[in-house]
Amino acid sequence: MRIALIAHDRLKEQLVTFVVAYQDIFQRHTLYATGTTGLRVTEATGLPVHRFQPGPLGGDQQIGALIAANAIDLVLFFRDPLMAQPHEPDINALLRLCDVHNIPVATNIATAEVLIRGIQHGLMRWHSSSPQPPLPTEGG
Repeated sequence: MRIALIAHDRLKEQLVTFVVAYQDIFQRHTLYATGTTGLRVTEATGLPVHRFQPGPLGGDQQIGALIAANAIDLVLFFRDPLMAQPHEPDINALLRLCDVHNIPVATNIATAEVLIRGIQHGLMRWHSSSPQPPLPTEGG
């Protein structure tokens, strides 16, 4: 799977700790991240991470472009709900793209753990190995 890793400043350490804890799972997948987050994950784990610009400088949009191109299968975005972000419109656009393209997204560690365990048990193969499922039709 192709996994995007993003974290706001106050949650970067939490995301790094999460990746370290599940390194055996993450090492079997292709990782993408915004600038500093990707650097910190690589430094802590030695895992290769495709790094983009920092989020406020367009990294969220770069990952969004991959989502729109069906080149990301899962997003772990540890958001800080208590801190206003100057690039909030970019964040909302990224989350909207996840919804439009049926990309599982976790915005906190609790949901991330559910998703990573789903990967571990093979419950998310549908996205990376087959075409997108059809959207439900009205009345159906």
